[in-house]
Amino acid sequence: MNKDIRQDLLRQACAGSVAAQYNLGVMHTHGQEKGDDVQAFNWFRKAAEQGYDMAQYNLGAMYAEGRGTARDDARAAEWYRKAAEQGNVMAQCSLGVMFIYGRGVPEDRIQAVAWLFKAAERGCAEAQYNFGLMHSAGLGVARDDTKAAEWYLKAAEQGYDKAQCNLGMLYAEGRGVPKDDAKAAEWFYKAAEQGCADAQFNFGLMYSFGRGVSQDDRKAAKWFRLAAEQGDATAQCKMGVVFAHGRGVGQNDAEAARWYRLAADQGDAMAQCSLGVMYAAGRGVEKDARQALDWFRRAAEQDYPMAQYALGVIYASGLGVPTDETQALVWFRRAAEQGNAKAQYNLGVMYAEGLGVGRDEAEALVWYRKAAAQGNVKAQHNLETILAARHDTPRGEAPVPFHGGETKTGAGTAARPMRLTRRPGG
Repeated sequence: MNKDIRQDLLRQACAGSVAAQYNLGVMHTHGQEKGDDVQAFNWFRKAAEQGYDMAQYNLGAMYAEGRGTARDDARAAEWYRKAAEQGNVMAQCSLGVMFIYGRGVPEDRIQAVAWLFKAAERGCAEAQYNFGLMHSAGLGVARDDTKAAEWYLKAAEQGYDKAQCNLGMLYAEGRGVPKDDAKAAEWFYKAAEQGCADAQFNFGLMYSFGRGVSQDDRKAAKWFRLAAEQGDATAQCKMGVVFAHGRGVGQNDAEAARWYRLAADQGDAMAQCSLGVMYAAGRGVEKDARQALDWFRRAAEQDYPMAQYALGVIYASGLGVPTDETQALVWFRRAAEQGNAKAQYNLGVMYAEGLGVGRDEAEALVWYRKAAAQGNVKAQHNLETILAARHDTPRGEAPVPFHGGETKTGAGTAARPMRLTRRPGG
């Protein structure tokens, strides 16, 4: 901006011109003077105090984000409300979101619906997306996927990426709209192209399974990587699977371990378990039983059944730790109660043999039956043996030994569901 023009704008702002004050705020946040949030905050406040709705909205946003001032949700909601009551649709949307989550105001979904509807009706894409999300989740309104789809579509047609992703999700699952993989892929692509990580991950899944597009592991890996590079933990875990199995990329255990660690450090239980497998087997990392134990435990404490099973095996077999049948029993049970067939079989063995618990053939049969019903051959064998010679006390097989190859790195990752984008707009 020409120095003389800037000086003239500054003089007008100091003289009380609302437009000049607001424009100086914009310049300090988005324009040639950007980078000085404190100055932007001060000019927006001057204009806001004179009742200018756009300045009030921007001031609310700065309080909400802690830019140019300390974060203060109550002040943010106060300024959003002032702008919203003047009909500012962005403020109406933001205030609605504040009411959804009780940020700066008491949680009130009726108020959230009222404000979001005002903005959505006037064409605010963020409000339309959030209103769709409320119908999808049944927040403040009856759950209604058909209405959710209608609102997502309104926002999606305006190019709002989160709405495009969620609309794709509804088409993929046939919720609120007829199931249509081609349309799902189309909407995922539109959002993915705009950088929506959830959509990139979902579009990768479509290529991985050949749903709505021709199956193509290389293209799947491309989209998984784009989401992973944005820090999406699920996509990072998926990249671990991609490299561990060479799906669309060259097989590379070191790269697999690297991606698993990135996801594991964010708390992704599947990645933590998979990284445990890598350390247990020495794949892509130096073999380290203690590291394996640590990562399995982290995943197990999040109730990830394969990790719980792995801990049971480690304690039952004394792999890198002293043998502890009591701990083995605890972890086998936690995994077995979640339906893990190997854990159910091993729990049956421990009851049959009296390992870490009193011998109890009836309880052993309960767990053998559960595992056998899932096709576990060893459980079927032990079950048949006990039933054929009920008056004998046959010795069950030893607990299934743990091998990294049996627990495929990232096994089941591909079956993870596509995800709705649930982050609120506004």
